[in-house]
Amino acid sequence: MSDLYWLTDEQMARLRPYFPKSHGKPRVDDRRVLSGIVFVNRNGLRWRDAPSDYGPHKTLYNRWKRWGEMGVFLRMMEGLAAADADPKTVMIDATYLKAHRTASSLRVKKGILGAWSVAPKAV
Repeated sequence: MSDLYWLTDEQMARLRPYFPKSHGKPRVDDRRVLSGIVFVNRNGLRWRDAPSDYGPHKTLYNRWKRWGEMGVFLRMMEGLAAADADPKTVMIDATYLKAHRTASSLRVKKGILGAWSVAPKAV
């Protein structure tokens, strides 16, 4: 069984009204590209690390970038939220950042005077 994520027919039907109109050359398969975008974002991957089943990583990135700038994904989220859909997944962000132990050092380096040095006493 594959661990890849694929949008269902029902999900695609709900998303299709928010797609921009195609002008000129037809777009590549929307299901494949959107499923790839979801997979990359859900797993925190680089675009280059997307499985080849979703097509070229450059195609995934270009669609994500163009549609993001056009507000397509925002309209999708707003439209789906307004439709009173039953949530099936609840996500909590538990992100944390690690810093190297020397990253917060305020120690003045040896031989350097400046803002951290003690001012001479006035007579």
